[in-house]
Amino acid sequence: MRSRHLVIAAAAATIVLAACGSDAKTTSGTTAGTTGAPASTVAAPAAIKSAGKLVWCSDISYPPEEFYDGTTAKGSDIEVGTEIAARMGVKADFVNTGFDGIIPALLGKKCDAIISGMNDTTDRAKQVDFVDYMSVGQSFMVQKGNPANIKTIDDIAGKTVSVEVGTSNADFLKAKSEEFTKAGKKAITIQIFPKDTDAANALRTGKVDAYFGDAPVVAYYVKTTPDAFAFGGDAINPIPVGIAIRMSDPLKAVVQTIVDGMYADGSMLKILGNWEMTSSALKK
Repeated sequence: MRSRHLVIAAAAATIVLAACGSDAKTTSGTTAGTTGAPASTVAAPAAIKSAGKLVWCSDISYPPEEFYDGTTAKGSDIEVGTEIAARMGVKADFVNTGFDGIIPALLGKKCDAIISGMNDTTDRAKQVDFVDYMSVGQSFMVQKGNPANIKTIDDIAGKTVSVEVGTSNADFLKAKSEEFTKAGKKAITIQIFPKDTDAANALRTGKVDAYFGDAPVVAYYVKTTPDAFAFGGDAINPIPVGIAIRMSDPLKAVVQTIVDGMYADGSMLKILGNWEMTSSALKK
């Protein structure tokens, strides 16, 4: 992992000080560094080649996949996106975009593609095309010592759970709450936050009983802040994660070729390994 200790400290500070961060939704930033692949191994679409950059929409508040270390974007998605651009012979530019508006931003041509830990779901696939590059489960995170005694999904009936707005995780909680009430159990009180770090901070400050997010994200929070957080049971519900691209855009075929190549030459596994996310790799 690049600058492991600096990254861990920055991520922990992000959780504690999330309210002090910028609220900007479309600030751009570029990160340097790839896994060393030769430039332009796959021809970029004409518009991207002419621009000299591949513009990504990303909600940069979701460590370890994307987060800010100062003003620099870091994380597994940042490295994957940078590598994909490098293999087209262009630079990567990341536009920080709130997750609830990220698909509209893509469709409005504010960026070329989305890389933001986005689950490839049936509803989203009606709006955009996907190139899947990971598969992750979801996990509950609890306060250290698990005072709410959450060990299985059934234990969240009647509990208060935080989650990021616009995510499939929020949709899952809503559906599960309805399932509980139909079975005569108490509903889940769902608190939705604009940024994932805000949702995690709500748990840290005791405003909710649990946080719900992707398993790698929970693992990162637990590892970087072990005095505050712990897992609330095993991961559930594995879902593919994809790069979203506008329908009928020739970029999809290019990205698919590059992702396949990154798996074939081991660079995708290397990036995921940098962030201790090897278990999220696709089984190819």
